[in-house]
Amino acid sequence: MNMNSQFNNHNNMQRFFRLTVCFLICCNSISVLGQKKPNIVLMMTDDQGYGDIGEHGNPYLKTPNIESIGKEGIEMTHFFSYPNCSASRAALLTGRYPYRTGVTAVTQVDHFMNTSEITIAEMLSANGYKTGIFGKWHIGDNAPMRPTDQGFQETLVHRGGGIGQAAGPAGNTYFDPVLEHNNISKKYAGYCDDIFTDAALDFINKHNNEPFFAYLATNLPHLPLQVPDERVEPYRKQGLHEDNARVFGMIDNIDYNVGRVLAKLKELGIEDNTIVIFLSDNGPRHRRTKNDSYPGRYVANLRGTKTSVYDNGTRVPFYVKWPKKLPKGKKMNTMGAVIDVFPTLLKACGISGDHKVKIDGENLMPLWKEQPIDLKDRTFFMQMHYGPTPFKYMHFSARQQKYKLVSPHDFPHGIVHQPTDHVLKNVLKNLELYDMENDPSERTNIAKQHPEIVESLLEEYENWFDEVTEERDAKGIQRIYLGSKKQPNTTLTRFDWGGPRVISRFDYGGPRVIEDNQLGHWRVKTEKGNYKVILDLPELSSDGMAHVKYNNVHYKLPFKEGQKILTFEAVKLPESVGNFHVYLKEERLAIGPHFVHVKKIK
Repeated sequence: MNMNSQFNNHNNMQRFFRLTVCFLICCNSISVLGQKKPNIVLMMTDDQGYGDIGEHGNPYLKTPNIESIGKEGIEMTHFFSYPNCSASRAALLTGRYPYRTGVTAVTQVDHFMNTSEITIAEMLSANGYKTGIFGKWHIGDNAPMRPTDQGFQETLVHRGGGIGQAAGPAGNTYFDPVLEHNNISKKYAGYCDDIFTDAALDFINKHNNEPFFAYLATNLPHLPLQVPDERVEPYRKQGLHEDNARVFGMIDNIDYNVGRVLAKLKELGIEDNTIVIFLSDNGPRHRRTKNDSYPGRYVANLRGTKTSVYDNGTRVPFYVKWPKKLPKGKKMNTMGAVIDVFPTLLKACGISGDHKVKIDGENLMPLWKEQPIDLKDRTFFMQMHYGPTPFKYMHFSARQQKYKLVSPHDFPHGIVHQPTDHVLKNVLKNLELYDMENDPSERTNIAKQHPEIVESLLEEYENWFDEVTEERDAKGIQRIYLGSKKQPNTTLTRFDWGGPRVISRFDYGGPRVIEDNQLGHWRVKTEKGNYKVILDLPELSSDGMAHVKYNNVHYKLPFKEGQKILTFEAVKLPESVGNFHVYLKEERLAIGPHFVHVKKIK
């Protein structure tokens, strides 16, 4: 059997699986016909820490609208996401550990979620819900990984991990940004957080007489710290460092828009039948390394930062309300996790989660309704690194209600190569154990006093790591589709390329290379046909030759010094899978274009 037929058979199996899932869950929905299905509003912020909430002791910040969700419902005070953006979003939408889904980090193939994953949007859509996402997606910009490929019917999102990043377009900012509306690029007027909220409100207003799922995933307060000046000024007057003033101004904007969403539900008379959840994707970017810190950033006495497996990297705000169904004004300190949202919401909607994959999360509805449920012995696993290959023992935590085992690392973005046995022995020798009930700041390492707990949690971690990485390895990294009917025109960016030169931009355990490596390739599946391939070129200081290479296809065109655009008018591609190489040679060492637009010619 050749590679193409193997790939087609795999696709057919995935298609059969999806149809089977939809049939089963639609049959199941018959049992809840006649009942009023609850609406869902799920709000996730980007890099907002546990300390970025007024009632959590922040001396500068007020967040009354966010906190009102807890006053009218429940706050889970010990709720955990993953230490980075893409992993938390994959976990949220699937109820599964990110490693299972293909996601390891946040860029350059590491954030690609496998298209075989079944998202909560797909489950709800198959059961009569209208589904919409507004804001940040960050688990694949091209088919078959887009939100429209994974169950969302209405979409308004930015590309990549943030506005202004290499996913493009160049020069995009938080003000008047170019966004993707149902996969079509369009320039909008206004501030990004307000634009996303406006779209979510329009969606809610349009579908208020039928069950809906609105996922409002703002990109605030993620870098760059771009925010209307009037939001920043009150915090400048408090004498705060400019970075903190801008972060708090962005959170003030978030709180304002949360208030708008809550007011809309009340105005439409659907508040009582709507589940509202607010959480963040990870902790704050308080620091990345020892020498990178926002002076005076309030972190509620938690240790670590975004990308860290200490609690300040993973413990996030979490509020939920469902009037008349859940208690009012309740604080719960039982540990919850981002993987729990998927099974909990499906249960609330009367939808069976039966499909042929393991759901790692727990249904928290009995806990929220104060019914008997035993979650004391559960362990939530987290691991964070850079690059597409996970390495056992490197920068992980195994978190229980009371104890937490930690393998720390001060520069997880540098974990890109297999460590030597010498390094691994040192890592295992220096594992840390904390009593989280009595030492929430993770200051006193008790590993030597309790070696039996260390060994028990370490064995749990080892079993978990083997299971989730083997599932991921069996699927492989998800490929971008070129020339598909769903997306005949595709833009390839540096944000999505892979390859050894991309990975080599970091030295293991060392400082970041100042000049990023300038070449990668794209893992693709192609439909047979003729294509126009347009290159957006970087600054070129001399004449040279541009190359398009894919399997046995190789095209060349000359370029001139200072040229900005280069077009291959007719590139014939086979139906196949492989690595799509586009590179420029003005010297011996090739570099890549900024963007490659691949358009199928009819």
